[in-house]
Amino acid sequence: QVQLVESGGGLVQAGGSLSVSCVVSGVIFSINAMGWYRQAPGKERELVATITSGGSTTYADSVKGRFTISRDNAKNTVYLQMNSLKPEDTAVYYCNAVIGQPWGTLINYWGQGTQVTVSS
Repeated sequence: QVQLVESGGGLVQAGGSLSVSCVVSGVIFSINAMGWYRQAPGKERELVATITSGGSTTYADSVKGRFTISRDNAKNTVYLQMNSLKPEDTAVYYCNAVIGQPWGTLINYWGQGTQVTVSS
């Protein structure tokens, strides 16, 4: 069984910073891409940032230059540093990990989500 447990988040004023982290635990053969997604009330879940096992990153245009994704492969952990936060960044942030199985199958796992609220 694989679990993704997020921590961090909370309430911050516009212009402030927050960080969230996500630890992957359980029976893991390999972790491929990891990422963060978010879902605001009444909106669909959207990509925020992803990072490959080799460290290559992608970002949504709306967060480029403000958010930084990183990972510690030894700790099976992915981080998201969020700076210059805006009210429109308010959402539930979900961790995602693509876990490889010994027989080659890739399985997508999600965390339970953590709330980030940015006040104006």
